[in-house]
Amino acid sequence: MRSASNKRETLETKIELECRLDDPSVVEIQTGVGFFDHMMEAFARHGRIGLTLKVDGDLHIDSHHTVEDAGIVLGKAIREALGDKKGIVRYGSSYVPMDETLGFAAIDISGRPFLHFEGEFQTPSLGNFDTELVKEFFRAFAFNAGITLHVRVLYGENTHHKIEAIFKAVGRALAEAIRIDPNIQGVNSTKGLIE
Repeated sequence: MRSASNKRETLETKIELECRLDDPSVVEIQTGVGFFDHMMEAFARHGRIGLTLKVDGDLHIDSHHTVEDAGIVLGKAIREALGDKKGIVRYGSSYVPMDETLGFAAIDISGRPFLHFEGEFQTPSLGNFDTELVKEFFRAFAFNAGITLHVRVLYGENTHHKIEAIFKAVGRALAEAIRIDPNIQGVNSTKGLIE
């Protein structure tokens, strides 16, 4: 089973994470940021991965360090769990409608970290989650996972719906990209490796 555990402790956050790419049976999220917990659960469930995430962050300041550092640790764990990347499909994309909103994500497990993000949120915060942190999370995740990630909110009105649609879309795109295809010999690259 492809899995990895990762811990990170700084003066701002203490994080413990375990991801299981082939066993989605357990998803347990505790970050102290309710809306972010909801988004991470949606990401894991729609990504068909098992995810255990516990964050003790400096929420007396704000939720920035908690959210960004979770993206760092998640990205590193997924990169480790993928190992040599042999047999993976590598690419994935998904459109996710959520009521009036349509979200989109495309992933290339390329070894070349990049984020293209298009999304505007009229509501500045949802509970103790600052909505500007959505982009910060995906940037931290993409750069530490070593993936190319494109995320777009195509349209919508409700901020909750917009953010949830893209978290689900990224999860579904990841599920497709990490899938093992027995027809792929070695890695899915003309270079013969994916770093």
